[in-house]
Amino acid sequence: MDDDVRYSIGELARRTGLTVKAIRFYADEGLVPPAGRTPAGYRRFDVHALARLDLVRTLRELGLDLAAVRRVLERESPLREVAAAHAEALDVQIRTLRLRRAVLRAVAERGSTTEEMRLMHKLAKLSDAERRRLIGDFIDEVFGGLDANPEFVAMMRAAMPELPDEPSAAQVEAWVELGELVQDDGFRASVHRMAEHQAAERAAGDPGGLHHALTAAVREQVGAALAARVAPESAAADAVVDGLTARYAETFGRPDDAELRRWLLRRLETADDPRAERYWQLLSVINGWPVPESLAAVFGWFTRALRARTAMPG
Repeated sequence: MDDDVRYSIGELARRTGLTVKAIRFYADEGLVPPAGRTPAGYRRFDVHALARLDLVRTLRELGLDLAAVRRVLERESPLREVAAAHAEALDVQIRTLRLRRAVLRAVAERGSTTEEMRLMHKLAKLSDAERRRLIGDFIDEVFGGLDANPEFVAMMRAAMPELPDEPSAAQVEAWVELGELVQDDGFRASVHRMAEHQAAERAAGDPGGLHHALTAAVREQVGAALAARVAPESAAADAVVDGLTARYAETFGRPDDAELRRWLLRRLETADDPRAERYWQLLSVINGWPVPESLAAVFGWFTRALRARTAMPG
């Protein structure tokens, strides 16, 4: 009978491909107990030991530690539970390795300094929850205690950075830049001023909103003026400014007069921070969204055109 077959450690080594040293170690640890001993005291193993050795080797190759292997062999833990837990641990390791690879690629491409590499690695290895918390803390600080535009704040809170499991070098760079940006005191102060302006507008009766149609109108009409090389201070720009102020007056239910133009100019100047636009561009890169086109030139032209035609109170 096969059950009566006895193998020496050397014979087990030839049959399993394991070294004699490894088999002796597993036997000493009690993972593969001998079936008996020769009169000279040498251990002998049966076919059950052969099967256990094969299982031990497989589990070790999968990365399980000796304690986990022992629990499986002694049936203290079902194999499926141990395998599932180990698979989750491997997922974390794989994700970490992918992040490290992306960081190294980013360092190689941008020629980062040692300090920049440390910062890049520190920020990149944050968990999804930690990344969301970093952005959430930024939003809480700049909008906290203010009755700002609720739709805009909701949009900010909904747009969280989700670095993929295998990010590109560009996504790692974008996340690092975003992490630095939201911790920059100057940027926080700038966004807080925007939030204060929104709160003041709401207190004056403006219900808020995102006004995508207005943005599209500015993009279209000012874009055409830019393409035609119309200077914002020139008489040729009058029609563009008049058309847009009329749209704003209609949208906000205000008369199209000098006060509207002063209000609109203050609104544009308060929001005139290129870092705010960069914030959304970086989020888009990180999350794999289409990167929004820059409207800096468009709104810069509109702001200059309004300023040239608006007398602000002294």
